[in-house]
Amino acid sequence: MKKHNPLLQDLKAILPAIAANAEHTEQLRKVPQENIDLLKQVGLHRAFLPKAYGGLEISLPEFTDCIAALAGACCSTAWAFSLLCTHNHQLAMFPKETQDEVWKDNPDATACSSIAPFGQYEEAEGGIRFTGDMRWSSGSDHAEWAIVGFNRQVGEQKVYCFAVIPASDYQIEDDWHAMAMKGSGTKTLQIRNAFVPEHRIQVAKDMMEGRSAGFGLYPDSKIYFTPYRPYFASGFAAMSLGVAERMLEVFREVTRNRVRAYTGARVGAATPALMRLAESTHQVKAARAFLEATWEEHREHGEQHQYPSRETLAYWRTNQAYAVKMCIQAVDRLFEAIGGNNWFNDKEAQRLFRDVHMTGAHAYTDYDVCAQILGRELMGLEPDPSLL
Repeated sequence: MKKHNPLLQDLKAILPAIAANAEHTEQLRKVPQENIDLLKQVGLHRAFLPKAYGGLEISLPEFTDCIAALAGACCSTAWAFSLLCTHNHQLAMFPKETQDEVWKDNPDATACSSIAPFGQYEEAEGGIRFTGDMRWSSGSDHAEWAIVGFNRQVGEQKVYCFAVIPASDYQIEDDWHAMAMKGSGTKTLQIRNAFVPEHRIQVAKDMMEGRSAGFGLYPDSKIYFTPYRPYFASGFAAMSLGVAERMLEVFREVTRNRVRAYTGARVGAATPALMRLAESTHQVKAARAFLEATWEEHREHGEQHQYPSRETLAYWRTNQAYAVKMCIQAVDRLFEAIGGNNWFNDKEAQRLFRDVHMTGAHAYTDYDVCAQILGRELMGLEPDPSLL
């Protein structure tokens, strides 16, 4: 039985408007402001915002149900907005001073990111000077802050770190021209010699192991005694699931009354169409069950203030990547047989086909990488540092 999820019920009321905007979203190459406004009106951006700033602090299963539903309406919107939401969980692990800067005067503020450690820096009194063309920053047009990655030299070692930078300290390069997730606005942040005070810098590993400056700030929380990365990445699998579930509906709608042009045969009653629909339905339901079980483990660990073992983390990541693989296969099976008319740009099926493949293209959901991670763990080998 599904658990009560008030946020999901509120979200469902606005999904028809967001779905109607999907083609416009692709044309804009970013999420329309009206979509952002609708989502903020129902409070989705406050899912992982600390209660101290008016946030909801909902569980991961509740959040991913919302993102899956949103992706079924418009995956570009879901991609960008999911990340704006999950970055709040990451920011809650920064010092209180940083959190006050971001949310004290504007609890609706959100952050985009570009966390691959490509940034360059120079040490400065009280912090660093940051420079970089930071790519892949989804939803950046709608964020007041950015979380960016860099490797900081600490003694003999390079340490992977995050810096938090206000939008006033960077320019957005309008360079997002992609064949899928066209409306996510995944653009490049141009940052030049921006000063970042020490309190806005954290070590990535500390955020995975309960040593960050914000750890323990909210002792009654059920979501902040958890590593940041599973929350950051959860949306990708939820989006893949939402797209696949929507594709099942679209295939039925399109195929039910479809007649072959040359023979007049009813496609919806033909054995191949029925078999494809049945197999993809089983596959998508299996993916949902697998993901829900995984996300439930996340919830339990957070509520118990229990950090996951290395083996559990390996399963959490690779379970989601495998579910994405299943969702892609389920969509492909249906799109192969949905008919040539659905290749036109105004057809929903072709957008779902494109977008579901993008959900498997992120570094976190790349199953070639994830299979190696889990395989090494199962064989008792040390993690390979070349695998993210």
